[in-house]
Amino acid sequence: MQKSTGFTLIELMIVVAIVAILATVAYPAFTGYLLKSKRIEAIQSLYGMQLKQEDWRISHPTYATTSQASGTFLPTHADYTFTVSGASASNYELIATAKSGSSQLNDKEGSTSCSPLTLSRDNSKKPAACWQ
Repeated sequence: MQKSTGFTLIELMIVVAIVAILATVAYPAFTGYLLKSKRIEAIQSLYGMQLKQEDWRISHPTYATTSQASGTFLPTHADYTFTVSGASASNYELIATAKSGSSQLNDKEGSTSCSPLTLSRDNSKKPAACWQ
C-alpha cells in the first residue's frame, strides 16, 4: 500500500479558519496604529509650525496668520488641514483638522475625538488625551 503525501481537506480548512481568526483580531489593531501614526505626523507638523512661528516673530511685529504662514511654512498633509488662529503680537493657536472624507475623522483616543488637534503658544495641547 502506498502512503499518500500532502494535506487533507480538513487540515487545509483548519489552517484557513486559524488564519481568518488571526486576521479578524489583527486588522482592527493595525488600522488603529495607522490612525495613530498619521496623528503623530500631524503633531510633529504642529511642533514644526510652532518653531517657525517663533522664527517669524523675531522679524515681524506679530505672529503669522494662516494667509502669511501658507506662503512660508504652513505644511501640507494628505489627511489634515493646518491653520493659525488668533495670531497677535503675544499669542497664536495652531490647528490641525482632519480633512473631510479622511480616515482620520474616526481617530479617537478612548472616547475622545482627536480632530481638531490644537497647540497654543503657551504649549497647551487639546485634546490632551490625543497628545500622549
